[in-house]
Amino acid sequence: QPPATQPPAGPPGGPEAVARAIRYRLLDDAADRLDLTAVLLGHTRDDQAETVLLGLARGAGARALSGMAPARGRYLRPLLDLPRSATRQACAQACLEPWEDPHNADPGYARVRARQVLPLLEQALGPGVAHALARSARQLREDADALDALTETGEGPVFDVRRLGQLAPAVRARSLKRWAEQQGGRALTSGHVDALRALVEQWHGQGAVGLPGGGAVTREGARLVHREQG
Repeated sequence: QPPATQPPAGPPGGPEAVARAIRYRLLDDAADRLDLTAVLLGHTRDDQAETVLLGLARGAGARALSGMAPARGRYLRPLLDLPRSATRQACAQACLEPWEDPHNADPGYARVRARQVLPLLEQALGPGVAHALARSARQLREDADALDALTETGEGPVFDVRRLGQLAPAVRARSLKRWAEQQGGRALTSGHVDALRALVEQWHGQGAVGLPGGGAVTREGARLVHREQG
């Protein structure tokens, strides 16, 4: 078994993604060891707004723009409706000195730059931008949950193109993404999903769509087929 501090196997996602994976692995280990039923995380409304802003800048879909979930398994985020200033004030009143991650001031990280942009948006557009972004995240999460409930996943490594053509575009995209991720075990980008949609919606004999991890999807007549590398 590799040490818990090693980055997990998978496609690179930059230092922020790797650090996040390590943090959750350590939290999982601690929660299992202590037999915890819940782990409370300190993400605030400002963190949520930054997440949505980053998603908008990257052209993300509704699921990514829905931000961080209030609850995911045993991980709970009870402070998502509170501004970061309220948590700082609470610490001061309780005579607690929170640890400040020095990376939170490093503009080399995209989230730090988003954190610097939010006050400028407040100045240009008026107060309440962070609150509005967090509210949009909550609404989009409800929409994304409803659409995800309508998705289909094909039959093993095969997906019927005719069936996909009958689905609404938003449901079709989610169905393709979920199916391909289940088959290949890796997360897809919007670029991968667009290429898969083209196999259904704009078919003109194009070749296979390569997926993370080495697998590929080809169109064979009226069906899409996923094959592992090799």
